[in-house]
Amino acid sequence: MTPHYAIVIPAYNEEILLPGTIAAAREAMNAVPEPGELIVVNNNSNDRTGEVAAESGADQVVFEPHNQIARARNAGAENTSAEFLVFVDADTQIEAGTMRTALENLESKDIAAGGARIVMDQPVIPIVGWLTDNWNRVGAAFNFAAGSFFYCRRDAFEAGGGFDESVYAGEEVWLAKRIKKWAKKRKLGFEVIQNPPVLTSGRKSDWFSTWDFVRQLAIIFLIPGATKSKKMCQLWYDRPEEEAGKD
Repeated sequence: MTPHYAIVIPAYNEEILLPGTIAAAREAMNAVPEPGELIVVNNNSNDRTGEVAAESGADQVVFEPHNQIARARNAGAENTSAEFLVFVDADTQIEAGTMRTALENLESKDIAAGGARIVMDQPVIPIVGWLTDNWNRVGAAFNFAAGSFFYCRRDAFEAGGGFDESVYAGEEVWLAKRIKKWAKKRKLGFEVIQNPPVLTSGRKSDWFSTWDFVRQLAIIFLIPGATKSKKMCQLWYDRPEEEAGKD
């Protein structure tokens, strides 16, 4: 049976959080009547991410050798024929209500794509709280989706060229812009779901300091083309040595 939708979870060294993410996704999938599939993309992990994905109930475990989240998401999309695509980060848990609303939006024929409001799963340092609050406000005001939850029609995804593999951060912003341009010509909308929000990990607040976040933001906003360099986007890819030791 061809799946009506697919949830794509890119995962790099996520053996710890992945079981919870998959369990939450399964619960959300069970709350909708349409058939779907769950795909985990093992993004060249050096822990048990691939094995854990299979053990936790993924329908497919796809291997993407290049450690880049845009490529991992695209690899998941390439391995399904589903009409609707839902991208969920490996450290993010979704609720049934969010899943139902996303599919209802896409099935309405009025919405091409969208995202969801995000909340952290733990107390975070002030700068992380500020960034989260501001992202939610900007997302609601200008219809931009965080990569932790991004849903779209396949035709919109393909028309937008998928996630931009030339960048190591911000790929969801550029895809949203391309999809919205395509959708506007067809009188389709882009909808950010406000409730229920998705729950995403605040662990970077423990891993990195305020200075680390300020420095990363400065690099992104002050150096042209910074997002095209993995080295300049390390906040999204680095893991503290003690965390890596747990994997």
